[in-house]
Amino acid sequence: MKSFRKMTLILSCIGFLTTVIGFSQTKMVGGAPMYPSKDIVSNAVNSKDHTTLVAAVKAADLVETLQGEGPFTVFAPTNSAFEKLPDGTVATLLKPENKAKLQGVLTYHVVAGKYNAKDLKKWIKKGNGMTELTTVNGDKLIATMNNGMIMVKDNMGNVSTVTIADVNQSNGVIHVVDTVVLPSK
Repeated sequence: MKSFRKMTLILSCIGFLTTVIGFSQTKMVGGAPMYPSKDIVSNAVNSKDHTTLVAAVKAADLVETLQGEGPFTVFAPTNSAFEKLPDGTVATLLKPENKAKLQGVLTYHVVAGKYNAKDLKKWIKKGNGMTELTTVNGDKLIATMNNGMIMVKDNMGNVSTVTIADVNQSNGVIHVVDTVVLPSK
């Protein structure tokens, strides 16, 4: 009987620690918890700050891809990031006839592999203040640091700041950004 109680206590402690560790890795984005056990899309749909991004991912038929195995590193623009674009840009991109262009813009925010902020900072330091990231669409982003914050710059000079880093997902990691970066192709 004593062994059973001891085993029950040990299992309860393990369960509690697993819950605490899982919760500690859960970040809040857009008022919603982002669970590391869920994929990128399953988490993003709950963020009130990413409704435009989610609508764009759906219009571009990229839901299945971003729910795939990955791993992916996603620089996820907020609704306010999309609002910085010239008037009509989002509406134009969401039209069915512009699906390929929308896919190009969205996949420019994705890098194959799971790269947390620590990785990016290490590469930036090793690259004397910058590192080049090849996105899924084949174009490049330049990552730099400014006052301890990771910045990504597109080929047209648009600079985006990572405002929330290391939002772990089951198939990668999201870094929330404040500006939409645009591919040159």
